[in-house]
Amino acid sequence: MTELKSTLEAVLFAAGEAVPVARLSLTLAAAEDDVLAAAEELMREYEENRRGIRLLQLNGKLQLCSAPEYAQAIVKTLEQRKPPMISAAALETLSIVAYYQPVTRAVIEKMRGVDSSYTVSSLLERGLIEACGRLEAPGRPTQYATSDAFLRVMGIRSLSELPPLPEVQGSEGAEQLRRSIARLQDAEPAQQTMFEEENNEPMGE
Repeated sequence: MTELKSTLEAVLFAAGEAVPVARLSLTLAAAEDDVLAAAEELMREYEENRRGIRLLQLNGKLQLCSAPEYAQAIVKTLEQRKPPMISAAALETLSIVAYYQPVTRAVIEKMRGVDSSYTVSSLLERGLIEACGRLEAPGRPTQYATSDAFLRVMGIRSLSELPPLPEVQGSEGAEQLRRSIARLQDAEPAQQTMFEEENNEPMGE
């Protein structure tokens, strides 16, 4: 197990991005369960020893990242500006995508009651959502889904960990979606800097 942990750590460090467990299992000649067991041990070691890195499991993938408690030191040392924030309107749009994916922009706009071109583009630029195909309908509109970055920002491993969605419809539904994501975000204070209350677009009426 020690050799597998060290190899896994080296591969994930070199990759710099999320790597599917299935691919790691193949290249490391180890069963997926063994890869996940090694990953769990590394996770515990990093946290218990207050190491500067963390290992995340994101929807069947593994990724190394810096520990959130050292974010300020990293920013100060590397002279980076704060992560770009997104508005409450974008958070509302993100919530709709999270719960109804794959979803088209037309569906998002129907739920929000306003044009959502700007917010969809903003979320795409930040990597929180991504195009995942086209709907088999006239015009073949693009469908969107949340990305691995969304899971990482929210501090969850898979979409199954999202808060339950109330049975609501219309504009009330959009507001409930936004609140559900916001409640989950409140549980991850280290990531709060990605969100702000200022609106670039009106919320759904």
